[in-house]
Amino acid sequence: MATIKDVAREAGVSVATVSRVINQSPKAGKSSIEAVTKAMKKLGYRPNATARALVSQSSNTVGVLVGDVSDPFFGTMVKAVDNVARQNGKHILIGHGYHNAQDERQALELLINNRCDALVVHAKGLSDEELCSYAQEVKGLVLINRHIEQIADRCISLDNFKGAYLATEFLIRHGHRHIACISSNHDIEDADARIQGYRAALLAHDIHLPETYIARGTPDSEGGEAAMTELLTKSVTMTGLVTYNDNMAAGVISVAQENGIPVPDKLSIVGFDDGLIARYLSPRLTTIRYPIEMMAEHAATLALQLAKDAPQPAGATMRFTPTVVRRDSVTRVG
Repeated sequence: MATIKDVAREAGVSVATVSRVINQSPKAGKSSIEAVTKAMKKLGYRPNATARALVSQSSNTVGVLVGDVSDPFFGTMVKAVDNVARQNGKHILIGHGYHNAQDERQALELLINNRCDALVVHAKGLSDEELCSYAQEVKGLVLINRHIEQIADRCISLDNFKGAYLATEFLIRHGHRHIACISSNHDIEDADARIQGYRAALLAHDIHLPETYIARGTPDSEGGEAAMTELLTKSVTMTGLVTYNDNMAAGVISVAQENGIPVPDKLSIVGFDDGLIARYLSPRLTTIRYPIEMMAEHAATLALQLAKDAPQPAGATMRFTPTVVRRDSVTRVG
């Protein structure tokens, strides 16, 4: 494999000159550019991306840390960041954290060591203190779906409490009073905030239900199936149900149908996220819209602005508001 020294020898110039040509330095003369380019083509030399980054202090990449890109939620997030990156002449590197502190830490270190120009970080396992430390180290780091007061101007988040409140209240306004809640079993603030929102909506309408009305599972269709099975096994009387996300709602609908419980005639369901699956379930799923695409685009734009010390626009939205998307999985009772 050809080296930079081989290119310099073939072109009849110094290694420093080759380096200037590779890094598009204005000090590189036209004749040097032509000679080096010709030599690189002849030898099949490809500049090392890491070496170029060390010289230019830029890798032309945007780092993205997600929970698991196989989840459609994170797939949408990554696609939105990639769109912004490409508009700015950059590409993305993706790290997976799986909501685990050690995995998130390793992925972040890898992205930082690859000298990403900016970082969009979805992290649930790392502590506030550690994320603040990373933010001090990387000026172009922006958190998404998390709010830390010390770095609030670099946090793009959603009001999860309000989202669950809206979901529960939507059922209450349709006459439901026996409303169960299926949540994620991950120890993250999203799950806590949504359970709090569910409870607050019940309390606001003078509805008091025991803890048996709350079940938890992995935030996917299998977890929804398991949590729904748990509620049925405990003989919980319910006419309405709010779920942590649309994938869990899909699992709930499957178990309900298997047990002869028609949706929405006997059980009304509200999901969360408004992912693609919500439009293709039967019945089509009423859900809470999580504007992750808009949030990710905003986070990527902000990260790139911070990376080049550009001023942030006044009045920029940092905390987004969820909304109800009405479809066919909720009916009125009473």
